[in-house]
Amino acid sequence: FQRVFSLSEKAWTGSCLQYKWQKTLGNYLAVAGLDNSVKIFDLVCIARIFVIRFTSVRCVSLDWDKDGDTLAVIAEKSSFIHLWDANINKTLQLDSGLRDQLSFLLWSKTGPLLAVGTSKGNLLIYNQQTSRKIPVLGKHTKRITCGCWSSQNLLALGSEDRNITVSNHEGDTIRQTSVRADPADIQFSVMKTDERSLPGESTVSVAVGKKTLFLFNLNDPDNPIELAFQQRYGNIISYRWYGDGYIMIGFSLGYFVVISTHIREIGQELFQAHNHKDNLTSIAISQTLNKAASCGDNCVKIHDLTDLKEMDAIVTLEEEARGLDQISWTDDGQLLAVSSQQGTLHVYLTRLPILGGGWGTRIAYLTSLLEVTVANQVDGEATVAVAVEVEPNFIAVGPYHVAVGMNNRAWFYALGDSGVERLKDMEYLGTVTSMCLNCDYAAALFEGKVQLHVIESEDQVVREDRQTKLFPDPDQKYRILSHALTTEFLFYGTDTGLIQCFYTEDWQSVNEYRHPVGVRKVFPDPNGTRLVFIDDKSDGFLYCPVDDSLLELPDFPPTVTGVLWEHWPGDKAVFVAFDEDKVYTYAFHKDTIQGPKVILVGATKLPFSHKPLLLYNGELTCQTQSGKTSGVVLNTHSFLSTTHTNSSREHLQTLLQQAIKLKRFSEAWSMCKALGSAEAWGELGRACLHHMEVELAIRVYRNMGNVGMVLSLEDIKGKEDQNLLAGHLAMFLNDYNQAQDFYLASSYPMAALEMRRDLQHWDSALQLAKRLQPDEIPFISKEYAIQLEFVGDYTNALAHYEKGITGDNKFQEHDESCLAGVARMSIRMGDIRRGANQAIKHPSRALKKDCGVILESMKVLFVQWYGFGPLTVALCCRAKVGELLHHVNSPKIHLQYAKAKEADGKYKEAVQAYESARDWDNVIRIQLEHLSSPEEAVRIVRETQSVDGAKMVARFFLRLGDYASAIQFLVLSQCGDEAFQLAQRHGQMEVYADIMGSEASVEDYQSIALYFEGEKKHLQAGKFFRKCGQYSRALKHFLKCPNTDDNLAIEMAIETVGEAKDDALTNQLIDYLMGESDGMPKDAKYLFRLYMALKQYRESARTAIIIAREEQSAGNYRNAHDVLFSMYMELQTQKIKIPAEMATNLMILHSYILVKIHVKRGDHLKGARMLIRVSNNISKFPSHIVPILTSAVIECHRAGLKNSSFSFAAMLMRPEYRSKIDPKYKKKIEAMVRRPDTSEVEEESSPCPYCGFSLPESELLCSSCKNNLPYCVATGRHMVKEDWCVCPHCQFPALFSQFTQLLETESMCPMCSESVSTSQLKKITDCSRYLQQDQLEL
Repeated sequence: FQRVFSLSEKAWTGSCLQYKWQKTLGNYLAVAGLDNSVKIFDLVCIARIFVIRFTSVRCVSLDWDKDGDTLAVIAEKSSFIHLWDANINKTLQLDSGLRDQLSFLLWSKTGPLLAVGTSKGNLLIYNQQTSRKIPVLGKHTKRITCGCWSSQNLLALGSEDRNITVSNHEGDTIRQTSVRADPADIQFSVMKTDERSLPGESTVSVAVGKKTLFLFNLNDPDNPIELAFQQRYGNIISYRWYGDGYIMIGFSLGYFVVISTHIREIGQELFQAHNHKDNLTSIAISQTLNKAASCGDNCVKIHDLTDLKEMDAIVTLEEEARGLDQISWTDDGQLLAVSSQQGTLHVYLTRLPILGGGWGTRIAYLTSLLEVTVANQVDGEATVAVAVEVEPNFIAVGPYHVAVGMNNRAWFYALGDSGVERLKDMEYLGTVTSMCLNCDYAAALFEGKVQLHVIESEDQVVREDRQTKLFPDPDQKYRILSHALTTEFLFYGTDTGLIQCFYTEDWQSVNEYRHPVGVRKVFPDPNGTRLVFIDDKSDGFLYCPVDDSLLELPDFPPTVTGVLWEHWPGDKAVFVAFDEDKVYTYAFHKDTIQGPKVILVGATKLPFSHKPLLLYNGELTCQTQSGKTSGVVLNTHSFLSTTHTNSSREHLQTLLQQAIKLKRFSEAWSMCKALGSAEAWGELGRACLHHMEVELAIRVYRNMGNVGMVLSLEDIKGKEDQNLLAGHLAMFLNDYNQAQDFYLASSYPMAALEMRRDLQHWDSALQLAKRLQPDEIPFISKEYAIQLEFVGDYTNALAHYEKGITGDNKFQEHDESCLAGVARMSIRMGDIRRGANQAIKHPSRALKKDCGVILESMKVLFVQWYGFGPLTVALCCRAKVGELLHHVNSPKIHLQYAKAKEADGKYKEAVQAYESARDWDNVIRIQLEHLSSPEEAVRIVRETQSVDGAKMVARFFLRLGDYASAIQFLVLSQCGDEAFQLAQRHGQMEVYADIMGSEASVEDYQSIALYFEGEKKHLQAGKFFRKCGQYSRALKHFLKCPNTDDNLAIEMAIETVGEAKDDALTNQLIDYLMGESDGMPKDAKYLFRLYMALKQYRESARTAIIIAREEQSAGNYRNAHDVLFSMYMELQTQKIKIPAEMATNLMILHSYILVKIHVKRGDHLKGARMLIRVSNNISKFPSHIVPILTSAVIECHRAGLKNSSFSFAAMLMRPEYRSKIDPKYKKKIEAMVRRPDTSEVEEESSPCPYCGFSLPESELLCSSCKNNLPYCVATGRHMVKEDWCVCPHCQFPALFSQFTQLLETESMCPMCSESVSTSQLKKITDCSRYLQQDQLEL
């Protein structure tokens, strides 16, 4: 917090000031004192620019309109309203037309309406736009003292007549209520309820008599809420709404309290602090900064709204002995005004605009409103502070200059050895949005144009026609959206998708690229050889102007706002993209096997409100709100700052992968040496091959002792043909398809064929041989046939042996080998005559012997009898053939035998033969027609999926009138139309739909859906409309289904909306579930499932909390526990931070469940400790308050915790509980209360796992480090580092010793209810990753 200036005038001395910041802009401050005037100060030049004077009266009220254009002021004893116009610096006096004194003044939040109240309760509403005045007489009977406009233009007023009125913008009263004392400080906001509330601010709050806070709900006017506070706080001074229905209240005795207006938490103090010793005079909240401030005594204290316990800053004003009065923030949170009771106004800078830029390793950034700092820590240059004339809107820095500016004007400064010298200021033709500098030129972007001009025209030798240039040329009709300047080039992107590169040396455009959509931002590297740009679709691309190549950036987040290139000389191909929360590291790899590519290396969390300015060797230099810089080491470069000796193997492995992704091979080599494993060296070797680093790969594989790889790499080293080299490397990496593509594109395509032959990829080798060397086909076919014969594929082996025959005498030996193969395969295929003849003709005796062995193994009766073949003999001697058939593999012989048996009427033997011949259609036919065995026929159809067989079975069932079975087999026989018509005729559509299953086409699903639609069967119609992708019609039918106990239709509607991803359908279903369409709200579990289906996990979490709360209220504690646990696990899976309320509720419910386990095991002390925790949150168990408190009394008494037992017994004696106590315990409890024993066994302590502070075992909040501690699922105690383990199923932590004890009697994890054995538990020595769970993304 830096004091910018103080305002003090003699006429103000000893009085309290009224002041108001200009809304929206905050450039002006209007101040009124006791000098009968209002002074308006311009904060840009810190000077008084106008004074509104009154005649011997003082200012009553002043206010700015919503845009900050007009200041309205009213004074005592005057019916005139003074309106000062900030644009023309003039005042207009407006006659209110009301004859009594004006007492109140307020502008609308959303429109040009001004409300003015009088001392007699009259009201005037003035429309500045139309100059219409609406007087409302008698709105109140006494002075109007306070009021507020809502965002819906409703006006709430408070008066000394102790009435609150709510009126519309015409002045008509729509609500009115009375209060018990004088109202003050009326505000509009929204109270949080469990029900879905109407949009808009529906709650009026007002401080009544400075003692109570009155909440008046416009939608429920008969049930207002009045909140009283402790007397020790004093009077209510001020209050402010913020966040999700929270109110911050400041009290006169220095207290500072936060309450919630949620109906379940109403009246509970969420936070309380005694901020000021003697008194508190004002509070203020900045929603932009998310901070709150209170002032009192002579200091201002600042809190962060996310953690009010932590004090952000304390500003003490030693000179203000009489104390402070009021504080007020500007809308943007940049300035905080503090007025004192002796008439001084101090203005502090609370948030500095984050403005900065960089050139190379030099950065310039705003360090105060009128100071820019230039630094180059990399080169060791001294930091230079540049004092500027105005608060800038933009900053640019170059090698020798820095420029700042606002609106259409820029100031240029030279950075020299002798210091900073102001060169000149320049005006442009429009408001400048950004500027870039290089050695000689500046480029300013304004209103879709870029002006390029020299910076120091007097000292530079630049041709006159190259002094300045305006882009685009007049004949070019596009708007420039972004630009960047390198040493020699100007790049800019346009709304038409054009990226232009202008070479300043030749003063002409040298390159252009046209993108399909507009180019929003461009980020060239320092040399201008590569360029990252972001288009209007928020996609990122890397463009190389040198070769016009374009690469899309993978997994590019749509929220990215900027890109920085690495400036470390050894890593020029790395850049980062950043948004408000994260930094994403990308690496461009130019020479890889696959060609140029960009990879996402990883992401790094960016601290709040940090703007990256420079990336150097993996470290980001960021600008902060405080006007300083901060270094952030990227997670992707953590290997640079990690010592190898102290790291675990897993951590070193992760660092190795980082180094490889960034192509930092020297660091990767060091990590491989530290790991000393073959896997690590192998990973580095493969990376070298991928990046075509052959020399380094040889070193790696030589170090591994892989001689074969070293020799292979030595052979290809020095290959000039990049495609041939890439093919070899891809082959070494087992990527054979890619290797083949590279070989074919190289100067030696035959390498692809050689590779496939060496790999025995015969099909691919044959395809390549057809293209490259047809003469090789016979030789490849022979090799392929030999392999097929070896694996038993005789049919294909025969075909390839036949293809291998060349018929050329030069290859006689090759042909003989193929003919021998033909002979063997013919015999094996049952063509014994051909095989035998081939063997007899072949000169090889070895072949004849081989064929004899094959025939002997087949036990074939081979007879050559007067020219008749073996089949003839078989038909003449069927009995013998039948005995030999099981030795025969030829389907033809089995088929002939089957036909013969069928002709003889021996159907069972025919079936067996048909089965051996694999003629399933005939098997099915005989089973149906002759053997009357439809069951067997059905079995065969299902096993073989025979189409013709299915048709036969379908006709069979059709004749029997079994339409369901007939439909099933018609579908199986691919007769879909016939099946559909049959189902339609006989009302069997549901059967047909079940049979079609997931195999149906979209048209089939649509036909089924239309049928069910005509039959008014909404569930089935919706089901099939969903399957055919017509989600809107599906949802319509699901919502028409009547409500049933299982509500299957709602479940299917949720799944439909989840698949559709259509906002309109989602809103339609939400309205249905909320009861908007039929007035009947559905169970909240369906809304929960909908959010889960839509992957809206945060909304799911909120709904899960509500469901669990309802289950809890109904007494279904296990159900509530399971709902919260399942949602907890889902959020952890999605890496989303667990809401604090969910974690707390789950912990309390789990503590309740542990009570039963401990008591059952006889461990009454642990059970008592958990019951104490549950009883301290007894409001969350409304259905069983008395039984739980009774159990707490009994268990605490058993465990020796007599004081705790007494306190819960006393609670049970309250009138609302006493009558509900179980009679058998009532007298004992009454006796405890009459004769209290306050002795208590002191709880053992154990260290905090975060900071080591010793605290009680059941305490889950460390009073030292303020961390919420993880708890043991077995005992409910907080975790201890030295005794850590986790459930193998749910990963919740547990104390190893206690969990082991528990599993001696129990078999399940108390949290997830999964079976666990002691052998599955592993003691964890390093639990640091479990203590960092709260760093997940929100």
